[in-house]
Amino acid sequence: MRRSHTRLSGVGWGALLLGAAILAAGYLLGWLELATAGAVGVAAVVVAVVMTWGRLPHDVRLDLADRRVRVGERAFGGVVVTAPGSRRARAVRLELQVGAGRAELEVPALSPGEEHEELFAVPTDRRAVVTVGPVRAVRGDPLGLAVRHAVTTGSEELYVHPRVVMLTGADAGLLRDLEGGATRDLSDMDLAFHALRDYVIGDDRRSIHWRSTARRGELTVKQYEDTRRTQTAIALATDPRDYRRGDDDAELELAVSVVASVGVRVLAEEHPLAVLAGKGRVRTTARRPFLDDCSGIAVGPDGTASSLLGRRVARESPDVTLAFLVTGSVVADADLRAAARHVPEGTRTLVISCRPGAEVEVRTQRTLSLVRLGSLDDLPRALRLAAAA
Repeated sequence: MRRSHTRLSGVGWGALLLGAAILAAGYLLGWLELATAGAVGVAAVVVAVVMTWGRLPHDVRLDLADRRVRVGERAFGGVVVTAPGSRRARAVRLELQVGAGRAELEVPALSPGEEHEELFAVPTDRRAVVTVGPVRAVRGDPLGLAVRHAVTTGSEELYVHPRVVMLTGADAGLLRDLEGGATRDLSDMDLAFHALRDYVIGDDRRSIHWRSTARRGELTVKQYEDTRRTQTAIALATDPRDYRRGDDDAELELAVSVVASVGVRVLAEEHPLAVLAGKGRVRTTARRPFLDDCSGIAVGPDGTASSLLGRRVARESPDVTLAFLVTGSVVADADLRAAARHVPEGTRTLVISCRPGAEVEVRTQRTLSLVRLGSLDDLPRALRLAAAA
């Protein structure tokens, strides 16, 4: 038990102030009966405080069955109360903080060494990071004049991960590259052959093409196109003005699920990944911390607008080869194209506009694809259409 405090309830403060006023009035008027009534009121409050004083004789432990669940999965926990020592512990009321809510648990009187467990369920119908705990033991007097709260446990965080659709190799054609993709940059040593050229002093002799040299009578070297391994950046709009808001925030939840689904696939391919959402970067060291951070993504007045996503990718991930810009349905297509122009030149870019209920639509022009997505289940098809364009 780490800390405790006693406080008067509203009734307690009323009884104290009224009793003190009656006591003073009776004393000033010389009215003994009135003064006695006031003294009784004040004494009742004092006795109530004394009754709540002292250490609460319980050991309390908070257990979560699982600290990570997906949206819609059940999350359970338990509060285990033990009566240590040699004396019987009387009944106690516990208050468990769950997010912004609070649950009350009634623990009966326990014999020495007896253990009692109260089970509870945490709502997981929305993506979130839910703080569970602390557990407070509550002791009060019969009249409800005073109450004592003792914090008996710490708190734990429950991560409700966003829904993720699994992308197979065929679905994620844009994300697969075992040897890298060829660029327009030329070099003397790489995998993608480009052309032959005359030898110049300083060229590596290993690049000499001896057959052409013998035929021409002059040293000829091979020239290659640089290949770059895919480096993926995912940028999510976190300005609330980019989303059509509702009670369930369906557009934002779909957008976060898109980010999570693509990110999980890129991590499975072990490609470099940067996820830009909110003020900083989402952790991409492994699947678990990545999804933990996705659970806490929220929009706010200082969030990144859709119009700035391309600039942010260029600034924070300049070596990107594949970029996903994810936003809601409010932004016009012309504005999305304008935002994509700031992505580094030559980057394959997909701008995904999340519009729950809409049909899949993919429009590709050169290296830019505008994707309209109405359901997370349609994401694999949308990626296949973009890869085939």
